[in-house]
Amino acid sequence: MKVLKFGGKSLANGKGIDQVISIIAKKYFDSETISVVVSARGNATDELLGILDDAKNGKDFAKTLTGFKEYQSNAADAILFESEFSTLEKLFEGVKLLGDYSEKIKDQVVSFGEILSAKYVTSVLNGKGLKARFVDARELIKTDSNFGNAQPIESETDKNIKKAFENYDGISIVTGFIASTLQGETTTLGRNGSNYTASLLANYLDAEEFQNFTHVDGIYTANPDLVSDAKKIERLSFNEANELANFGANILHAKTIIPLVEKNIPLRILNVFNPENKGTLITSEQTNEGIKSLSILDNVSLINLEGRGLLGKTGVDARIFKVMADNNISVSIISQGSSERGIGIVVNAERASDALTGLEKEFETDFYTRDVNQITVDDNISVISIIGQDLSTFHKPYTALIRNKIVPILFNNTSTGRNISLVIKKPDLKRALNVIHGEIFGVSKKINLAIFGHGLVGGTLIDQILSSAKTIEEKKGVKLNVFAIANSSKILLDKNGVSENWKAEISEKGNAYTIQDIVKFANENHLENLIAVDNTASKDFVQNYIQLIENSFDVVSSNKVANTLSYDFYKKLRKALNDNQKNYLYETNVGAGLPLIDTIKLLHLSGENITKIKGVFSGSLSFIFNHFSVEEKAFSEVLKGAISNGYTEPDPREDLCGNDVARKLLILARELDLQNEFDEIQIQNLIPEELREIPTDEFLSSLQKLDSFYEKVKENQEKGNVLRYVGELSGDLQQDKGNLEVKLVSVPESSALGQLKGSDSIFEIYTESYGERPIVIQGAGAGASVTARGVFGDILRIADKG
Repeated sequence: MKVLKFGGKSLANGKGIDQVISIIAKKYFDSETISVVVSARGNATDELLGILDDAKNGKDFAKTLTGFKEYQSNAADAILFESEFSTLEKLFEGVKLLGDYSEKIKDQVVSFGEILSAKYVTSVLNGKGLKARFVDARELIKTDSNFGNAQPIESETDKNIKKAFENYDGISIVTGFIASTLQGETTTLGRNGSNYTASLLANYLDAEEFQNFTHVDGIYTANPDLVSDAKKIERLSFNEANELANFGANILHAKTIIPLVEKNIPLRILNVFNPENKGTLITSEQTNEGIKSLSILDNVSLINLEGRGLLGKTGVDARIFKVMADNNISVSIISQGSSERGIGIVVNAERASDALTGLEKEFETDFYTRDVNQITVDDNISVISIIGQDLSTFHKPYTALIRNKIVPILFNNTSTGRNISLVIKKPDLKRALNVIHGEIFGVSKKINLAIFGHGLVGGTLIDQILSSAKTIEEKKGVKLNVFAIANSSKILLDKNGVSENWKAEISEKGNAYTIQDIVKFANENHLENLIAVDNTASKDFVQNYIQLIENSFDVVSSNKVANTLSYDFYKKLRKALNDNQKNYLYETNVGAGLPLIDTIKLLHLSGENITKIKGVFSGSLSFIFNHFSVEEKAFSEVLKGAISNGYTEPDPREDLCGNDVARKLLILARELDLQNEFDEIQIQNLIPEELREIPTDEFLSSLQKLDSFYEKVKENQEKGNVLRYVGELSGDLQQDKGNLEVKLVSVPESSALGQLKGSDSIFEIYTESYGERPIVIQGAGAGASVTARGVFGDILRIADKG
């Protein structure tokens, strides 16, 4: 025999009940021997409790009761439920007269949900020609008189079930959840008790399998309503299923597993709406496949007992648990601190006030002696349990939480060392689940990007991300989601990621914004692994970095400004990064896509004494002087060529003034912990004074005025030399400050600097170990595509760090 159990949602009017009847009929006509346990249909239990409370409070419940009757009848013959509806009305009228009700009356009232459900299913099956009978579990399962959560009396229940099913060859439709005392008083078996009914039935009838039909395909690695990437688990052991049940998996009742384990009866979780799916199979076979699932306890409260005077005192824990036992309160998690005596316990939220009252009474004397400082209740919490997690790899999900600014209030691991529970703030629940799930299961880790600036570099980056996102997800297990694109005035927001038509959409749908709007959007949509990408050149925007960092964003930037403002701001930014454990990557600040900053960082951190850094830092000025030095062209002609090829800014004086090179040099100096300020850099401005302040249009029409000066410079250099505009960091770099100089120099054409071609950059890093043979890094130093690719690389490096 197989025992089938159907839940309330599965039995709801419409497609649900039709599917249930279809599944039962198919098994019957396939000659399978089955018995069926049913829950109350739809929201029957909640509706009955609502009417009960209305009656208690003297409210008119007639209309609500009529609606309940109509739904439960669902066009069935009116006489079918005549007796049940009559009894319910009398019970409600009695409660209304008394103005109160007992747990005993409550059990009697809610029992009608299952009774009506079983009678309805039996009637429909008989009407379709199947042999079915209604079985009232109150005649089978005998319990103690603990109304609301009764415990079965095994010997009586075993005898009754075996007798009732002996020699019956049809389908038994059994009421779940309900039972009775030896005196015949109606009791209920507690939360999800219909599953317990079915497992007891399976045990005493030595069933081949218990099939639990729900509205999902099985047990998942996390609640699919909260984690979109949750995966179905094919197999579980009874031990793992029991842990899931204990830690809040609402598809199982904590007591369901025990009767099945006793007889080694497999449990299969199936979907009423997808009966062809094989669901999740739970057996005695240990799978040993590591972490299985994330489950949550949501309706819980944390009670904290704190007191320095309790340190070293014996019996404190026993007193706490005595209070819990005396008040019949179950403790799901306990965590204890040692330095300042602190004990935290997690209990059902509905019992938190009872627990607090009991503890305050128990420790009344300790308050007086000040051994106990305070006992508090925090209702704004949830518990996430990682089933199958041990401490050896726990650092990975824990670190991921911290990086997302989710700090657990406490954590606890079971004595087996295979399950870890985290108590977190309730608003963090969904984001925390997604962060942990993405970290420990083989699904793509989602990286949520907010990109500021969509000009040449920013626009190219966005297109690069969108075009390669699928490949990156397949190869690296990283899902890049651009949820925000902004310019100086508008922002486009989409929690699921922008489309390839983002340019038109930001123009049509973009809205004015503040940084706080972006933070709020990310929080409201539970977006994890946040990265802000700055592709502006704005001096104002970098002031937002600290606010972004404090709100869980890592930062990637091609904008040089943040690293070249005052040294005080530089240190303040680094402190914010350290305090919030966030990353700030800016490899493209100096060498576009070249690995320069990383190399210098590595050398410096390893203790290598860097003595000098010298090089051509500007791709645009590299292009200009590389061509001017070897071609028979006027300087203005070469400059016009650079402008037309897009190597310079629209106003080329921004390149020719030398400030850009100076900023890059300052960035490298600060990587060596030097405290130089920008105004301490010696900068040779390549623009004659009379041309520095005139309008851009006038300057562009006056370029020939540069020719005579640069022709003389070119002629006055030694034979075989070429011109290069270089930045140089020198001096005693072990002190607080170095010498920073940006200037036009003449070097031998045969030297490393002299052999530079096109718009390439080159950097020579001199160290104590390497002496006069520098480390040379050379490559493309300009171009939107190269810079965007470098920014892209920084994004992926942060994604990999999680």
